[in-house]
Amino acid sequence: MVNATLAPETTERATRDEPAVGLRARDRHRRRQAVVAYLFLAPTLLFYAVFLLLPLGFALLLSTSHWAGFDLGDIDPAGLDNFAALFADGSTFLTPILVNTLLFALGTVVLALAGSVLVATCIDKLRFQGLWRTLYFLPIVTTVVAVGNVWKYMYEPGGLVNGVLNAVGLGSTAFLQDPDTALPAVVVVQAWASVGSAILVLTAGLKSIPESYYEAAALDGAGPVTVFWRITLPLLRPSLLFVCVTQFLTGLQSFALIIVMTKGGPGDATNVAALEMYRQAFSYGDWGTASAAAFVLFTVVLAVTLVQLWLFRRKGEDA
Repeated sequence: MVNATLAPETTERATRDEPAVGLRARDRHRRRQAVVAYLFLAPTLLFYAVFLLLPLGFALLLSTSHWAGFDLGDIDPAGLDNFAALFADGSTFLTPILVNTLLFALGTVVLALAGSVLVATCIDKLRFQGLWRTLYFLPIVTTVVAVGNVWKYMYEPGGLVNGVLNAVGLGSTAFLQDPDTALPAVVVVQAWASVGSAILVLTAGLKSIPESYYEAAALDGAGPVTVFWRITLPLLRPSLLFVCVTQFLTGLQSFALIIVMTKGGPGDATNVAALEMYRQAFSYGDWGTASAAAFVLFTVVLAVTLVQLWLFRRKGEDA
């Protein structure tokens, strides 16, 4: 009788314990999976820690210090003096350097975006599209030094650009020697060199637009201009956003092309923030000012990117 009485209770208790046992087993399995996942991620996390987090922390330390770049024991705390010096009266960082940086990036984006939209639209209607995309992409795989030197010679008084101007009766212009034309001349080269990557993105975006939209527009009697403004451009908004953001970021951080073509001159006419950081660190040995300028540039890049994302999102909602 005792066994007969206890048996149902034991069975019921075991039944109640089964979900708890299964839950603990699943938790152990998840923990093992998490450990294995972190083991696989460990090399990547270590890479980012060594080459991103540590340099970022060191740059933050240097931005509030004075250091000549040799002995770590010579790092002298300076508080916010480096940031104050960047915006003090008589400093050239805000004007013209930071202004040049924004103008350089903005000019590059406008020219590259307009040119890539036009060329991508034309390529989309041609045969051998792969060949045309390859030809326009060639400047991307060419070194900046080669591109800069070729265009530098083309801008010379006896170069190709002035030769064309002379042929049409406009006269020669000292593009890279004149403070008024030096920055626009370099902007044109940067835009020309970056059109290829934008064309690849935009042609892919054009391929994703359904043909049924164009067929419906043709049945309604819409012309090419109306189709472009009412169908192509609105549906290209994601691709345009990507191109706009990436081109602007590249323009804000560029300095290799400028150092090859003008070295920041004449005067500070083409000096930009990245080039000034390079000069402060490697030419003048002022790593504190260079690091402070880097964080200021980072703030500008972040602000510009957020504004671009907000504007495109707002336009998408209004549409």
